[in-house]
Amino acid sequence: MTAQPIVVLTSAIHPDEHTRLARHASVRVPADARPETLKAAMADADGLIVRNPLPADIFDHAPRLKGVVRHGVGLDMIPMEAANRHGITVANIPGANTASVVEYCLAAMLHLRRRLPAVDAMLREQGWGPARAYGEGGGELAGATCGIVGVGAIGSRLAAVARVLDMRVLGLTRRPESLPDGVRAVDKATLMRESDVIVLACPLNEQTRGLIDAAALALARPDALLINVSRGPVVDTAALLSALREGRLGGAALDVHDVQPLPKDAAVLRQSGMLLTPHMAGSTTASMRRMSQGAVDEMLRILRGEPPVNWVNRDAARRA
Repeated sequence: MTAQPIVVLTSAIHPDEHTRLARHASVRVPADARPETLKAAMADADGLIVRNPLPADIFDHAPRLKGVVRHGVGLDMIPMEAANRHGITVANIPGANTASVVEYCLAAMLHLRRRLPAVDAMLREQGWGPARAYGEGGGELAGATCGIVGVGAIGSRLAAVARVLDMRVLGLTRRPESLPDGVRAVDKATLMRESDVIVLACPLNEQTRGLIDAAALALARPDALLINVSRGPVVDTAALLSALREGRLGGAALDVHDVQPLPKDAAVLRQSGMLLTPHMAGSTTASMRRMSQGAVDEMLRILRGEPPVNWVNRDAARRA
C-alpha cells in the first residue's frame, strides 16, 4: 500500500478544509512557526501550505518537497529565488480575501474620519455636550480624495467603493494603463500632496520597501489619514510616528507592522491617533474558508502532478 503524501501547514487552516486535505494526505501542523521547528517538519514533506514567514534556507531541508501554496496572496513570506532554484512549484490564492481587506479599509477610514472611538469614550466619561462638540469636528468621505498605492485586485475594488462614496480616486501603480475607469494615475509626490486618505495596498519588494518615508510624509496634508494593509516595511515607522506626534498627519491605521507579532514595547502602542490591528484585515470567517479551500484545491492539484491554477513561478519552471 502506497503511503500518503505529507503536507505541512505552518499554521492551522479552516477545520473543514483540514479534514478534506487529510483524506488525501497526512497533515502536520508544527507546534510553532520558529525557523528551526519549520525546518525540522520539512524533512519528509511533499507539500507546504504557508501562513507564516519561511526561513530563507527552508528548501535546503525539504528534499521531497513538490509544491508550496500561499494561504493568501502576498509572496514575501516565501523565499521565491530559493523555490525557483530548487524547482519547487509555488501557487497563491488571489482574490480570496479582497472583500475582507476592502471592508477593513472602509471601516478604518470611517473610524478615523469620524473620530468614533474618541467620541464614544468622551460620551461615557464627559457627557453629551463635550462628545457632541468633538464629534462635529469629524470629516466626511464624500468629496474627499482617496490615494491608493498598488491598484491590483484589492486597490481596484477599493477604488470602486470609494467612487460610489463620491470620493475622487488617485492611483500609484507600475502599470498606469491598467487602472480602472475613474482612477487618475499620479506619481508618489502628487498622491501624497492631494490625498485626504492614503491607502497602501502594494506588495512588499525592493521598490516599495520604505516607500512612505519622512520625505513622502512631509508632503502629506496635516489632516490626511494613512492606512496600511500592505506590509509593515513599506512605511518608515519612526517617520510616521514623528509626523503624528508633530501634528503633520491626521491619523493612521496599521494592520501590518515591522515586527510581527507586535512587541509589547512597540512605540506605536503608545502613540495616539492610531488604529492598530494584528494583521487581520483579510481575515474573516468567510475569507478564511475561501483561502483554505483554495489552498487545499491547489495543493491537491500539485500532489496529483497537475499544474496549479495560480502557479506564480511557472516561467521559472519553464526556464529550469
